[in-house]
Amino acid sequence: MILYRPVGTAELNLIAETQYRKFPPRLPEQPIFYPVLNEKYAVEIASRWNTGVQDRKGYVIRFTVDDEYIRQFEVHTVGKSYHQEFWIPAGELENFNRHIIGNIEVLQEFSGKD
Repeated sequence: MILYRPVGTAELNLIAETQYRKFPPRLPEQPIFYPVLNEKYAVEIASRWNTGVQDRKGYVIRFTVDDEYIRQFEVHTVGKSYHQEFWIPAGELENFNRHIIGNIEVLQEFSGKD
């Protein structure tokens, strides 16, 4: 399954350190990892939310996860009909990373206003 994730520069740099193969561990205040199911939703978050914090940059990344593995997680719709995401517990992220197929790729970059 192809999934997307909106990220900021700090998270993208940590992903780059893994040769674009996995996501970094969650921080203690981040108990859930939220990959999203469509690019439109990821673009909304990256362009509206990520560009308003830290260095005012947001990125949309795309990656593929093994279909059989991801089926164990429920799809959550959290707003509009296309606001769909998986809720992966932080403790499951290392296992999730093992099910990524290929590399994580950067699709888009957004910059906020100074």
